[in-house]
Amino acid sequence: MKKKAVLNNNALCQTRISAIKDTMEILSGKWKFHILGTLLMGDKLRFMDLLREVEGIGTKMLSKELQDLEMNHLVKRTVLNTKPVTVEYEITEFGQTLGAIIDEIAKWGIAYKHALYQKSE
Repeated sequence: MKKKAVLNNNALCQTRISAIKDTMEILSGKWKFHILGTLLMGDKLRFMDLLREVEGIGTKMLSKELQDLEMNHLVKRTVLNTKPVTVEYEITEFGQTLGAIIDEIAKWGIAYKHALYQKSE
């Protein structure tokens, strides 16, 4: 009986590690959380709006990151029938599920910085 519990626990651990690896692969990089957080706060945004909001990102990198996020169904790209053509980006319903995670990461970052500053005083 004990051996079966250990095997189940090991399988659960492997599943969890695999899920974390997959998630980090999708969300890794310097810019993805910033882009997602901006879209969560800004509803629909055009490319140039995102470029202004995501401080420090270049056009090629923003384009690449948006393509990755779109491919992973976290961001939706809509081409509007205007002259010149306008492209809007918005967070998908599934992308919105990251809102709580992004909030928790921000809270952790604030607490971490606060703890470091207190230690250095």
